Amino acid sequence: MLDFIERGDGAAEPRLAVLWLHGLGADGYDFEPIVAELGLPGVRYVFPHAPVRPVTINGGLPMRAWFDIFDFRPDAPQDEAGIRESAAAVRGLVDREIARGVPSRRIVLAGFSQGGAIALHSGLREARPLGGIMALSAFLPLATSLGAEKQAANATTPILMAHGEADPVVPVEIALLGRRALEAEGFSVDWRTYPIAHAVCADEVRDIRRWLEAAAERA
Repeated sequence: MLDFIERGDGAAEPRLAVLWLHGLGADGYDFEPIVAELGLPGVRYVFPHAPVRPVTINGGLPMRAWFDIFDFRPDAPQDEAGIRESAAAVRGLVDREIARGVPSRRIVLAGFSQGGAIALHSGLREARPLGGIMALSAFLPLATSLGAEKQAANATTPILMAHGEADPVVPVEIALLGRRALEAEGFSVDWRTYPIAHAVCADEVRDIRRWLEAAAERA
């Protein structure tokens, strides 16, 4: 089980459990402040910490990462083993919430950048129906295997992809490739862009709040 921090208003039966994965080199505390900004009652937030591993693109420096990154080019090799290892760890967090009495339809997988990539990869391959998948400033990993591995349980699960138009880390064009791949596989994507870099802005937080509130109402 991944180490994590948990935040929320302590509701015994939360309307939603949001499993929120941080970006490369950060940790679970990175998005903790957004809980107060969102101000959503009855929502439990779980912020896991990725394992520490060497990251090739950063000179092999060990840091918290959901998988290794060799290059940011769209056609660069991908760390399939690391991606699948982290997806299995996320499934463990989903299992934990279900064991605590939260139905899978009340569980949202969310993440920023590399964490958003894992949220997409894990959610689309999850055999239990989820409440939603949210990928912020992210990209779609292992897109070529999605057709064979996608699960019918989440064929209509709401997907939010939000991205900065001036993102120098994960260029919006790379995120658009992921969006098109998802749509080609029959998924519907709520796509939002903002005039920012690799970050989250106030307008985006407001959109996230509305999207999560809608997910809670559906659940």
